[in-house]
Amino acid sequence: MLRHLTLRDFVIVDRLELEFAAGFGALTGETGAGKSILIDALALALGDRADAGVVRAGCDKAEIAATFDVAALPAVGDWLAANDLDAGDELLLRRVVDAGGRSRAYINGSPATAQQLREVGEWLVDIHGQHAHQSLLRGDAQRQLLDAHAGLAGLARDTGAAWRGWRDAEAALRTASEGAESVLREREQLEWQIGELESLAFADDEWATLDVEHRRLSHAAGLIEGAQFALGVLAEDEAACERQIDRVATRLAGLADYDPALAEVAGLLDSVQAELSEAVSSLRRYADRVDLDPERLAEVERRMDAVMGAARKFRVQPPELPGLLAGWKRRLGELEASADLAALQSRVAAAQAAFAGLAGELSRGRQAAAVEMGGRVSEIMRQLALSSGRFEVALLPVEGGAVCGLEQVEFRIGGLAGNEAKPLAKVASGGELSRISLAIQVLTSRSAAVPTLIFDEVDVGIGGGVAEIVGRLLHELGGERQVLCVTHLPQVAAQADWQWQVSKATRDGVTLSAIAPLDATGRIREIARMLGGVEITDITLQHAAELLRSTPRPA
Repeated sequence: MLRHLTLRDFVIVDRLELEFAAGFGALTGETGAGKSILIDALALALGDRADAGVVRAGCDKAEIAATFDVAALPAVGDWLAANDLDAGDELLLRRVVDAGGRSRAYINGSPATAQQLREVGEWLVDIHGQHAHQSLLRGDAQRQLLDAHAGLAGLARDTGAAWRGWRDAEAALRTASEGAESVLREREQLEWQIGELESLAFADDEWATLDVEHRRLSHAAGLIEGAQFALGVLAEDEAACERQIDRVATRLAGLADYDPALAEVAGLLDSVQAELSEAVSSLRRYADRVDLDPERLAEVERRMDAVMGAARKFRVQPPELPGLLAGWKRRLGELEASADLAALQSRVAAAQAAFAGLAGELSRGRQAAAVEMGGRVSEIMRQLALSSGRFEVALLPVEGGAVCGLEQVEFRIGGLAGNEAKPLAKVASGGELSRISLAIQVLTSRSAAVPTLIFDEVDVGIGGGVAEIVGRLLHELGGERQVLCVTHLPQVAAQADWQWQVSKATRDGVTLSAIAPLDATGRIREIARMLGGVEITDITLQHAAELLRSTPRPA
């Protein structure tokens, strides 16, 4: 679960360090105090998109660090090991955003990507935003909720990939069928070009070899003369270096008997003699090997002319010819495969069968999940004063299938405006939609394995006795998971195991937001403010204390 969160120069927070507890916690405060800033900061640490707007005015960077206890999450340890990141019982996620909007991410102190933060964050926190009920009106969001609740998200992705594979195979067959004549012309052109280069039989490294040999053969006379001149100077002339150095070395060796200081020079001359002797031997071997060969020179020049002619014809440099030939062969293979209509038809049939198998399995999973989800959301709706309402998940067949499978998903409500179940958008008012959304979120959160759940003002449009039930549901969730709720309802806050207050103040002309944990007395005053507004009276304080004392607590 989430243990610690540190913010530095984030939006209107200068420095903030928070220690989180287990159970259900409430985050309250006046409108505009910055209650959702905490959620935004945590979302950034979990890989949300960063921009320069999160950096507090006048600062060069914002920094967020979140520490999680992951001892009970072996999947996180496996993921860290797979990504070559340090693993342990604690996980530290850190995000730094500079004033230019560039961000850096770290996991347990090692540099990471925002995508890696998002991946590991899927095991850690589930955030339900204050506008979540609006997304419930979209068919794709409804389908994704059902699939996630039923554990079918992976199968749904595989089904979508199979659908795209089927469509790609059909497109290849269609292209081959419609463009047979142009494909034939391209094949003939490629076959001619390939024949030209294959007859040339030009190897990958041949041009460099030809170039070296041509330069050697074309300068053979100069090379022979140069080698003979060097041999004369070094070893064969009467005043050759080898003889002169030998005489000097002999003389110094004798003198070294009288003055040891010359022994070092004599030793160096010994090394010179050895290296000079090796150089002379190498020159003699070279001179014996090099000769004038006009026939071979002419042969090399003919070969180079042929290669240059092919390079000019196909508008490339000579060393590029082998790669050009390989590319043509690959393309010809593709055209030959695309011209095999029977093989393409078989590929289409296989891709269709793969999609049908996955989509059928997905449909069976959705059918079972739709019944179960409908019953369980209806049960929670009854707790939220929607006792006449009935939640249903309809699966609408899609003829021939689609990227989403064999059906679309539609959430329906019956009993609120007649017995007939109708699409959610057509029957639910704003307040009802908020409660239905909360019921779905509570259910899907219970189904997930994520240890920390955050609700950001999901109780908008709810009040009175229903608010108390919402608080009770969140408290029940807090017995199973760590739950944090940003709320403006005193009935919800009163159900929390712990409570924080967000406040905003001006210091040295700068507006800053702060979060403080509340003790028993502080909770009474804050709930009194939520009940009675700006002016807190003795009556509202008594009411707040009574609300905290009398709030039913689930066993």
